[in-house]
Amino acid sequence: MRTNPDFSIEQECGISKIAGCDEAGRGPLCGPVVAAAVIFPSFDIDIPVVIRDSKQMTQKMRAEAVRWIKENTVWAVGMCSPQEIDAMNILHASMEAMRRAIDGLSTKPDFCLIDGNRMPQNVIGRAVVKGDAKSLSIAAASIIAKETRDKIMCDLAQQYPQYGWDKNAGYPTGDHLRAIEKYGINDCYRKTYKPVRERIQNETAHD
Repeated sequence: MRTNPDFSIEQECGISKIAGCDEAGRGPLCGPVVAAAVIFPSFDIDIPVVIRDSKQMTQKMRAEAVRWIKENTVWAVGMCSPQEIDAMNILHASMEAMRRAIDGLSTKPDFCLIDGNRMPQNVIGRAVVKGDAKSLSIAAASIIAKETRDKIMCDLAQQYPQYGWDKNAGYPTGDHLRAIEKYGINDCYRKTYKPVRERIQNETAHD
């Protein structure tokens, strides 16, 4: 049975300034990986919007949540470019994006809750598997990260409308893969990802 996240983990830590952190965009073939960090002012705050794992929310619910989170919490985003992802691999790029988000907070947290099973380097805190379903701080970060990345991909789609990034967010859908075959790749792509790498190899073989 699905449960909504709450502040139980935060309260267990016994620390007031806790940042939840999550990332969005490990799987897409293009665009940055984006992370967000969020600090709630208290753990008994009244929250009038739905905050849970961003993947379980509609776009309208996320938009409402983003407005409230940005107005009522301390938050920041960090990201790594496709070139950085290719240079350091997506796992390390995701960790670096989360570290950048935490470093970008205007209030320094005393402790961080990180979604997943790994901690970014030089970050004090705890990794929480499926944290966006358990911790409100992490869930809020997941919403900010996803909405920020979706906006970036929609903006990039204005420059490259043939790929449908405003609809597929860069994920390897059938239409997206067919567009890559037809139009090729550009600097927005992660060249170490298999469909992109294979396209490059095919182009090289035909030169």
